[in-house]
Amino acid sequence: MKYSLVIPIYNEENTLPELYRRLWGVMDVMDGEAEVILVNDGSGDRSLQLIREFHQKDSRICYLSFARNFGHQTAVTAGLNFARGEVVIVLDGDLQDPPELIPDLIAKWREGYQVVYAQRTQRRQESWLKRSTAFVFYRLLRRLANVDIPSDTGDFCLMDRCVVDILNKMPERDRYIRGLRAWIGFEQTAIKFQRDPRFAGEVKYTFAKSFALAIDGLVSFSKVPLRLATYVGLFAACVSILMAVLVFYWRIFYPNSPLTGMAIIIMAVFFLGAVQLVSIGILGEYIGRIYEEVKGRPLYTLAEVVGFGEKRE
Repeated sequence: MKYSLVIPIYNEENTLPELYRRLWGVMDVMDGEAEVILVNDGSGDRSLQLIREFHQKDSRICYLSFARNFGHQTAVTAGLNFARGEVVIVLDGDLQDPPELIPDLIAKWREGYQVVYAQRTQRRQESWLKRSTAFVFYRLLRRLANVDIPSDTGDFCLMDRCVVDILNKMPERDRYIRGLRAWIGFEQTAIKFQRDPRFAGEVKYTFAKSFALAIDGLVSFSKVPLRLATYVGLFAACVSILMAVLVFYWRIFYPNSPLTGMAIIIMAVFFLGAVQLVSIGILGEYIGRIYEEVKGRPLYTLAEVVGFGEKRE
């Protein structure tokens, strides 16, 4: 197998027929045998039924079906675990990642790059809030992370077999694929593209899910939040010492000043309480990830594995 296309699917019954049509057109011009791995992430609509139909009429379509919804990053991980190709290409199933860009990714791979990622230059028909928050997050992450994670990139990429093998050996559970991809290294380059709007259906990555993914990325690749809690604590201690000196000064020289009353005490209590709660929250994020790692549960459970040969199924 030369090429493997990994595509996570979650409630995409309206998009799947068009996705298959466009993939069929791309695979027919590839210079080697290709497989498409559709990972059904616990869909509640007819997505799994359509995937089964695709497999019955096209043996190049393989699929995994989770026993429940495990999330987008886990679905990508499962596809990578089962991919058999010399080259593995990851893209989303909502057609915001155009399959027609795959030949361009392959061309860069032939130039000697082990990782070729698609970098967005424009997000069509996305809200101002979505574009703004994404812009800020990617640049903040790149500045704080201990590896160089390219800005404005998602999971849409091509990876050589050597990179995929290393990814599959990495045991961590809170997976931020685009960060792990950058951490591994090797020769990497970008292909610029304009991200299309969804072909059909509703956006699956809501603001809450996007925010959770952003937290995963930041905590997984940066210790800066922990240090920030320390710095804020030191700042609060300095402010407290300064306030104590000022209150002592006002008490002696301005005994009737309102600044020595209950208001300033309440302000100080609220300030210190906020610092403590933020610091505890940051610690909780890191400790929670340690807790998830030490439990040692499998990343996902599979209800169906079809198209990979009898031994693997």
